[in-house]
Amino acid sequence: MASVLWSGGRLRDPSEPVLEGADAGFTTGLGVFETCAVVDGHAFALTRHLDRLAASLHALDLPAVDEAEVRGAVAAVLAAGGAEVGRLRVTVSPGAPGAARPTLVVTAGPAPVRGPARVVRSAWVRNERSPLAGHKSTSYAADVLALAAASRAGGNEAVLANTRGDLCEGTGSNVFVDRDGELLTPPAGSGCLPGVTRALVLEWAADAGMPVREARVGELPWTVLDDVAAGSAGLALSGSLRGFAGVRALDGTPVEVGALTAEVERLFRRRAADDLDP
Repeated sequence: MASVLWSGGRLRDPSEPVLEGADAGFTTGLGVFETCAVVDGHAFALTRHLDRLAASLHALDLPAVDEAEVRGAVAAVLAAGGAEVGRLRVTVSPGAPGAARPTLVVTAGPAPVRGPARVVRSAWVRNERSPLAGHKSTSYAADVLALAAASRAGGNEAVLANTRGDLCEGTGSNVFVDRDGELLTPPAGSGCLPGVTRALVLEWAADAGMPVREARVGELPWTVLDDVAAGSAGLALSGSLRGFAGVRALDGTPVEVGALTAEVERLFRRRAADDLDP
């Protein structure tokens, strides 16, 4: 199916221009976005995504958007897209200089097909001191390049360290390390995005009494990936379109999925099926 697009208060043909040439989202990459999985015609965890969108707009000093308008746009594209829709994206930019209101674009289309998680270590790093750290910014070129490099190496995700040499995140995923009977994810201060799926994994695992937690600063150095490669630790990814999944290969070499990771995978699938807007 082709994508469905909403902008300026109505559904539009996907080939119709919707941005002015001077829109800051186009000229400078200044903007934020959210991506949701679509399950049975509903955007999964939409409320959490819209809360994070509002928080990022505020943190980056960008104009707010009306939540009711966003929800109306989401409903419109999902209704128009039908059963084949698997992915929804909400993008906001400030518009052109002097614009009366921000640019809001909502699109929906098929979900990507990725297969088992195959991770490649990236040569680039995440700057945890960047003003964009922790926000889903449209200034996304570095992630696109890192993912392209991983793809050329046979992977479907790249993982990055931060400038301190700690494990940080993937280009579109949060990471978890299965080690010594615990599942640990880098702390927010590492520069990683506070992922919606990451938060749900932490909350649902806590409800179930599982040893899953945010790591302490410095507890997950970049070298922990050497332990994954050696088989003494496991790795998992979480993301809106991926859900929660154990990593099956690192730098082209097969790695085992840990028992705790597999248990959390089952828990996440079960809880997500029970509530589409947790």
